[in-house]
Formats: sequence, C-alpha cells, structure tokens
Amino acid sequence: MSERELSDPISMRLPIDILADMEEIASICQRSRSWVFVRAMKAYLAAEGGEILDLAQARRDIENGEGQDLDEVIAEVDAILKDAAA
Repeated sequence: MSERELSDPISMRLPIDILADMEEIASICQRSRSWVFVRAMKAYLAAEGGEILDLAQARRDIENGEGQDLDEVIAEVDAILKDAAA
C-alpha cells in the first residue's frame, strides 16, 4: 500500500480539554495525536465540512450557468408524476 503525501507540519492551538481527550484516545489506541486528529478531520469532512464543500461547488456551478431553473424542475417532476399516475 502506498503512503499518502503529507503536508508541511502545521501549528494550532486547541482547548486544553480537547487536547487531553485526543491524547487519551491516542494512548488507548496506541496511536499518535496526529492519527487521532486526522481521523477527527476526516469525520468532520465527511459530515459538516462535506456539506460546506458541496454547497460551494453548487454555487460555482450556478455562477457558471450549470444550474436549472426551479420552475422547470418542478414542471418536469409534475410531468413524471402525471405519466406515472396514468
């Protein structure tokens, strides 16, 4: 398995209680603090962070003319529903 490319080291300040929890988790799992931090960031990016990125992409798509008018979408859905009911 190939190793992932890593960034340059970063510095950040954390609330003491969060750092203590991260250190305890790292100790229990016999992993590094970095491992715990990366796992936490992946979970964030899969949830809230992912939604933020998706919304930003949607806005870029609309700015580039790649969106659809809501009235047109509703009309298409109505037509599909009418055909399904028939």
